[in-house]
Amino acid sequence: MLIEETQVPDAALPVAALKRHLRLGSGFAEDDVQDAVLGSFLRAALAAIEARTGKALITRGFVWTLNGWRDPEAAVFPVAPVSAVSQLSVVDRFGAAEVIDPARYRLEVDGQAPRLRPQGTALPAIPEGGAAEIRFTAGYGGGFDDLPADLAQAVLLLAAHYYEYRDETALGQGCMPFGVTSLIARYRPMRMGFGA
Repeated sequence: MLIEETQVPDAALPVAALKRHLRLGSGFAEDDVQDAVLGSFLRAALAAIEARTGKALITRGFVWTLNGWRDPEAAVFPVAPVSAVSQLSVVDRFGAAEVIDPARYRLEVDGQAPRLRPQGTALPAIPEGGAAEIRFTAGYGGGFDDLPADLAQAVLLLAAHYYEYRDETALGQGCMPFGVTSLIARYRPMRMGFGA
């Protein structure tokens, strides 16, 4: 289970850039009347692109809970890029937590599949009925300007699409404009093998 501990702050949302992209009028007394609506479309676009790519676009904190290690030599994080692991705890079935010494594990930085690796032979054992809780920070940066240009453009295009079709109910589920899908294609995780 992956839970966001912190949300994308309102200040990180590129509302002004979306207004320019949509060519909304300016110079009126009520320039900011649509800011909340545009902010909600930007949040929806960020969430949709993050879901399709497996990337955290704006940096924030997460908690990842596991009931067991798939591979005790490396746990692949569910999102990327991961910049720091702040805490690893092992919780027993009764809820008692043991914070693991950071000297026993390390972050293997990777743009596609960052891993939590042991400093020794294996990650700490998870007791039966227990769990491991990993607190970490993931994202490209604290603001919209820190995103790669193609992902930033994809967010603006998708938010504009949501704005333009805000009253449309006949669009199919999962409908994403071609321009957006082509911009995010290189960030999508590739699955290979028999289970793909």
